[in-house]
Amino acid sequence: MPILRLSGIKKRFGATIALDGVDIELGPGQVHAVIGENGAGKSTLMNVISGAVKPDSGEMQLDGRPYQPSSPAVARDHGISLIHQELSLFPHLSVAENIIMGIEPARRGVMDFEAARKRALTLTADFDHPEIRPEAQVRSLPIALRQVVEICRAMASNARIVLMDEPTSSLQGRDVARLFGLIRRLRDDGVCVVYISHFLEEVREIADSYTVLRDGTNVSSGTISDVTDDELIAQMVGRPVEMLFPDRPARAAGETVLEVTGLCAPPLLKEASFRLRKGEVLGIAGLMGSGRTELVRAIFGLAPGDSGTIWVNGYLEQAHRARPAHRISQGVGYISEDRQGEGLALAMPIADNITMTRMSDFSRSGWINRTRQRKQAEKWANRIAIRTRDVMEKVRRLSGGNQQKVALARLLHQNVAILLLDEPTRGIDIGSKAQVYSLIEDLAAEGKAILMISSYIPELFGVCDRLAVMSRGRLSETRAIDQWTPESVMQAAIGAGIKTDGYN
Repeated sequence: MPILRLSGIKKRFGATIALDGVDIELGPGQVHAVIGENGAGKSTLMNVISGAVKPDSGEMQLDGRPYQPSSPAVARDHGISLIHQELSLFPHLSVAENIIMGIEPARRGVMDFEAARKRALTLTADFDHPEIRPEAQVRSLPIALRQVVEICRAMASNARIVLMDEPTSSLQGRDVARLFGLIRRLRDDGVCVVYISHFLEEVREIADSYTVLRDGTNVSSGTISDVTDDELIAQMVGRPVEMLFPDRPARAAGETVLEVTGLCAPPLLKEASFRLRKGEVLGIAGLMGSGRTELVRAIFGLAPGDSGTIWVNGYLEQAHRARPAHRISQGVGYISEDRQGEGLALAMPIADNITMTRMSDFSRSGWINRTRQRKQAEKWANRIAIRTRDVMEKVRRLSGGNQQKVALARLLHQNVAILLLDEPTRGIDIGSKAQVYSLIEDLAAEGKAILMISSYIPELFGVCDRLAVMSRGRLSETRAIDQWTPESVMQAAIGAGIKTDGYN
């Protein structure tokens, strides 16, 4: 007997149909993958099950009885917990306070902080990160460790159905392996895990069964071992995807447009030197906490550089003088790994987000021509295939992948010459990833210079011309991509034989 059964679930947001008659059955001790492109309805479905969204029609049954949660708290009382793709933590509260939120241990009506601390330590021990201290404020943690806290919060309620919406989107390999070990223990204990991921290799490793959603309907279900990746991709996008990565024709190296020398931004970034050339894609690999994000933030002026120099198109300055406004005026664009926290203005329309860094094309004497702004935004939204009915729609109503596309569209509108991309395909489905990879290749062919940080080694090999590896705050020498192997990248990332004595 299934533990949870969904029949004919429908949900509409205005003119947008998010779910259009979804049917799913989930059993105890099962890991069930829900697969689909951004906008297919996966996150909406998770929100319906978890009580965050009320369906327009359809039925849900839990243990054979009607299930109609009026809120996430009610769903949690029924043993259902959701790990959100976009973190839902309280940054001003401690790790322990976030983890036990809603299930606070108390004595005589007063919160028992020592019990909360012990519970947090027990849960975070699965991931072996000493820096995740129960008393640490969440705002002090990097994105990847906040994701660990989000996972621990979902585990705290001892749920019997755990919904995981892109739980590994910010995790490194070690933490992914630890999460998979936790999922297997949950499955062995009879817990049902619903797992959403855009990484088919993850789905194949951890899931028993699957459902593919497309345009709000389930188009196929079955046992994961009975279907190939090509079949899954074709079901997701409605067509075969022959090549994920575009062909990269050999290009002569252009002139240097960005040169970083001896850049240091304590405490994580100790030393980085490299040159970025016109018309190339330079990849930066590295483990979480290695200093790779601090590198691009220091270049863009968002993190204070302690020492070193940054040369941009003939202009040399000390690292500590870098400022974002100056970088924008120099034709440098940046995409943050934290799109919701600092990459987008969620409460504003798509059009404002795309055009906010360059309004000269549709403004005069401080007044904005909204008609011209809309046309500019629509041009870039169409080029990058943002799924929306109107560019005046609020960004917060888009799926995670379409939000990421808005951030990319802003750089296109800004007409930057140098792109600093930190995890540009985080949370994007396979079809959209192929579009982003093709866009990056087109931009490089136009002469743009692209610095790309990624945790996903296959995309670094599929997109980049050259590659360097960050390890313990130090950047390796830069080499042509064909001089690296996935194994040598990992060896460099853990500090085995890394060289930092030069760059080219």
